[in-house]
Amino acid sequence: MPTYTANTKDMQFVLHDVLNVSSAGLPGYEDMDRDFTEAVLDAAAKVSAEVLAPLNTVGDTEGCVLENGVVRTPTGFDRAFAAMKEGGWTALDCDPEYGGQGMPYVLATAVGEMFVSANMAFNMYQGLTHGAYSAIHAHGTPEQKAKYLPKMVSCDWTGTMNLTEPHCGTDLGMMRTKAEPQADGSYKITGQKIFISAGDHDLAENIIHLVLAKAPGGGEGTKGISLFIVPKFIVNDDGSLGARNPVSVGKIEEKMGIHGNSTCVMNYDGATGWLLGDLHKGMRAMFTMMNEARLGVGLQGYAVAEAAYQNALAYAKDRLQGRAVTGAENPNGPADPLIVHPDIRRNLMDQKAFLEGARAFTFWGAHLIDRGHKAGDAAAEGLVGLMTPVLKGFLTDKGFETAVAAQQVYGGHGYIEEWGMSQFARDARITMIYEGANGVQALDLVGRKLAQDGGKHVMAFFEMVKAECKAHEGDERMKPFTDALKVASKQLQAAGMFFMQNGMKNPNAALSGSYDFMHLMGHVCLGLMWTRMAKAAYAALDAGATDTAFYEGKIATGRYYMARQLPACGMHLARIESGAEPVMALSVDQF
Repeated sequence: MPTYTANTKDMQFVLHDVLNVSSAGLPGYEDMDRDFTEAVLDAAAKVSAEVLAPLNTVGDTEGCVLENGVVRTPTGFDRAFAAMKEGGWTALDCDPEYGGQGMPYVLATAVGEMFVSANMAFNMYQGLTHGAYSAIHAHGTPEQKAKYLPKMVSCDWTGTMNLTEPHCGTDLGMMRTKAEPQADGSYKITGQKIFISAGDHDLAENIIHLVLAKAPGGGEGTKGISLFIVPKFIVNDDGSLGARNPVSVGKIEEKMGIHGNSTCVMNYDGATGWLLGDLHKGMRAMFTMMNEARLGVGLQGYAVAEAAYQNALAYAKDRLQGRAVTGAENPNGPADPLIVHPDIRRNLMDQKAFLEGARAFTFWGAHLIDRGHKAGDAAAEGLVGLMTPVLKGFLTDKGFETAVAAQQVYGGHGYIEEWGMSQFARDARITMIYEGANGVQALDLVGRKLAQDGGKHVMAFFEMVKAECKAHEGDERMKPFTDALKVASKQLQAAGMFFMQNGMKNPNAALSGSYDFMHLMGHVCLGLMWTRMAKAAYAALDAGATDTAFYEGKIATGRYYMARQLPACGMHLARIESGAEPVMALSVDQF
């Protein structure tokens, strides 16, 4: 059975050496010294290793079962969920007014990485609840917040988001679910939603569904969509639970992975719902959930791969196969361990360099969200909006690739279920699809985010990269980082210029290159993170840090990324500059 141990040391390095959270000066960051974050992370690591990870295989093999209209979760999930609630982990960064602990989102993100690595399917029950909480917190009336949020913060009630229908996923303008206004101000919701994660289960006494539907007078397309709160059980004015709403589970989807999470077909048969936010402005309210969810899915992409990498590394150190070409390194044994072989090293270094870069990128994104929410920093809000499709799309693509690479280390054993590596690959695969498939993320990046606010956010990013490189002029130790980052940044700018020069007269020229642009930008972002991490590691060594192996290893891993991974930017630029013709050359009947 696979194991998982949270890499709290690297998390502390990112939080304090790279992001300098203890001196960030943000509201709510007052207690974010090393001792405090260490205490939180160590406690979360213990929960991850002792409570969640042992149930990961259980959830995968048992799955969820629909019995007499009730969804039963895998053995042990109920006890683990109770432990999460009792420990306050569901309320970490929630508003203290509703029972939350008010901690920074960046710290909750670090904790979330551990919980996902340990058991992604389980963590989705509280993760979806947090998204629904955020939407109600941002758009609900005072009465709605008072009625729903305290129980959602504690996860006595959980939450969902209901978008997709059998005939429409990305194209929500085709939605058929209807909302009929009632005399008392409520609405009757009728329609079917599919792929609803945590749509029903036995872990909470109520489930608060957030449902997109079309109310009369909204017009065609997405402009007519509104968002509604539709509880499984009606909540009375005194907070007690009343009648069962006509919301039912049609079936549990049989999926490739995340078997421990109940992905449901939900039927709304005149269910009572209440408008959340403004009428016909449901997409705006839903995107409060979606943006948070997309960073969370990007985190899922690399967090599952982190668990896969840890097991592959242990296997590579233990499994004896062949001899090192430079001479036996285990002369008293029948063979050398796998890790002596250069191609295994390449595989593991690819994984390690991506994972540590992805962690820094995600924590930085979470820190930008804190800057926006806690300090009203509009520039941070704009920058994280630009980065959201990159965080989601690039990190999940590479996360799945990394999970498969970890499986490859095992050879044939990686394909055998008892080793558990296939679960990591299967679980990671969904991250590329849900919360907006990655092709849509790329279209959003190129078609909307680059030009947003006159392009000032992407220009600010270019200036940020330029300033980072300039800050290290004359430091020979940093040249492998800054030289590579300069080249990659210029390639990213060249790709953006190609879109500007060709996109208006031939939109397909831009859209054909959007996926490559997302990956190009992702590599530049990780290159920026590795430059910052190298700077922090050198600073620690210069200051006399005793753990030289950690910091020297960090620098060597960063040099690997800059030398072996960042050059992919040139390939992506070449594809972009080939334009639309190679992509669009065939007629439909030639496929």
